[in-house]
Formats: sequence, structure tokens, C-alpha cells
Amino acid sequence: MTGPGSRRGTLLTAALAPMVWGSTYVVTTELLPPGRPLLVAALRALPAGLLLLAWSRTLARGEWWWRALVLGTLNIGAFFALLFVAAYRLPGGVAATAGAIQPVVVAGLAAVLLGETFRRRTAVAGAAGVAGVALLVLGPDAALDPIGVVAALAGTLSMAVGVVLTKRWGRPVGLLTMTGWQLTAGGALLLPLALLVEGAPPAYSAVNLAATAWLTLVGTGVAYALWFRGIERLPVSSLTFLGLLSPVVATLLGWVVLGQTLTPAQLLGAALVVFAVVYPQRAGGATDPTRVGKTAARRRNPTSARRRHAVRLTRVGNRAARRRNPTRVRSRDGGRPVPG
Repeated sequence: MTGPGSRRGTLLTAALAPMVWGSTYVVTTELLPPGRPLLVAALRALPAGLLLLAWSRTLARGEWWWRALVLGTLNIGAFFALLFVAAYRLPGGVAATAGAIQPVVVAGLAAVLLGETFRRRTAVAGAAGVAGVALLVLGPDAALDPIGVVAALAGTLSMAVGVVLTKRWGRPVGLLTMTGWQLTAGGALLLPLALLVEGAPPAYSAVNLAATAWLTLVGTGVAYALWFRGIERLPVSSLTFLGLLSPVVATLLGWVVLGQTLTPAQLLGAALVVFAVVYPQRAGGATDPTRVGKTAARRRNPTSARRRHAVRLTRVGNRAARRRNPTRVRSRDGGRPVPG
């Protein structure tokens, strides 16, 4: 399905998603009303999902009603809500470090549910990624709150399961339509929760609206479409390491935009994260992307796969019959026996 060049292109476009997500911290803290993380999450997901649904004009049917709800909850709704709890009860560095274990969790689940190989390079990259993120964002005064730690780990597990199920189930419709289903389901879960916990939304200025538009259209709609495209085309055990780019971009933006300092430890952490992102991609990742693509295609259209298999069996049977009795099988033009 994909050659080396196409795989490289898919990797690069998928990497844009966590890089864009890395801008969320600066945009949220500098350009949006404070203390409204759930509202921001709902306004990121729900409008983007509804816009994609209006464009595609396709609603989920049959089993995809509950599948879209499950995926939207795991990838968007529950993940954002748990992230909100962790962010309020933990220093940002602790929450980010807990999230850095996600690639290893995904690789383990993919080995069980998808048949992807858990390689030694995955474990090495996972350890480097956790250490790198910790050096990037973990401060010396970081404190551990049990509820916050549980929320951070649960959010990591939520998105990890969502990534693997997205890969396992495939999609019955176009990429943007499927993305719209998930964003709408997740946003519909977040909006009433935001209103219940945070109350009525405040008045938004023009700057607030522009920042929300960026997070909604680019940071969510485009970014998640690219991310789901990467999940579909690449082994998820290597793809999810791209998510480690998000804290790197957040740290760099803090240095460039907010004037924050970069310590030698943070530079070492950034180097470790880059290593953790690149190392699992070598040698084609955990499995052959061509085989992954064919497996996903069979899941999406099992009838066509069975039809092709039946045609192949018929051809094999015909060849065997010609070998057993070549004198009875004539060519169309000369009437001579067809050699076996």
C-alpha cells in the first residue's frame, strides 16, 4: 500500500499533529480566558466535528453509532476531561511525564490486539522518551497528588486504547467523516461537563475568538485528521512516539514567545525526545506498512476480500486440471493441447 517515500510523507504529516498540539499551552494561557480548560476542550472538539459532519452529510449507521461514541470518548472526551483533572491537581511537568508513557502502552496493546511486534527498540525509545520529557518539563518542586496521578495515567490509557481501537476497527467512510464522528461524540460529552463544572461561558473578545478558531480548525480538525490518517497507514507502536514532539514544541514556544529560559537539562531532554521519536521509525517500524494497509482494507471490506480469495482458488483449480489432463483443455485459436 505504501512505499518508503509514501511512508515518509505520512510520518511527516502525522508529526504535524502533535507539533500543532504543542502550541495549545501558549494559545490557551496567553489568548484565552483563564480557568476554563473544559470549555476550551469542548469548543475545540464540538464545532470542528459539526463542521466536518455538515461537509460530509453522513451520519453513523448500524454498529458505527456505538463505535464512533466509544472512539470519540476515548480519543477526545474522556482524554480531555482526565487531562483537565491532572492539570489542576499536578504540576504540568508531572502530568506531561505521565503522558510520556503512552507510546509504550500503545505498543503493548498493539502487540495483543493488532499482532504488531513489541521490539527492543520500542522499550529503549520509551525509556528515552519518558526521561527526555521529564528533563524538559519536570521541575524540582514537583509534588505528587494521588488523584492527579490516577487521572493522568487514566487519560494516557484512554487515548492509548482509543488509538489501538481506531486501528483495529478501521473506518467505513472517508477520513474526514470519521474524524467528524469522533470529534462530535467527544465534544458532545465535554460541553455539558464544562457547563456543569465551570458554569456559563464568559464573554469572548476578538482575540479570544481568533485563538479559539485556531484551536478548533487547525489544532483539532486538521490535526486529528492527520493523526487518524497516520494511525490508519502506519504501525501504531511507532507512530505514537510522534506524540512526544508536543512537549518539545511547547517548551520551544515558551522560550521564543514567552521569554522562558532553556537549561542544559532541558536541551538534553529535547535531544532524548528526538531520539525517542526517530529510533522506532528505523527499519520500517514494528511491522510492514503494506501488510498493515492490506489488513485494514480487508477489515473495511471483507466481502471483496473473500471474493478475491475465491477467484484465486478458482484459478489454482483450473491450472491443476490442465496439468492432470492437458489434452482435454484446448486453446481458443489452434485447438492444440495447452501445456501444463
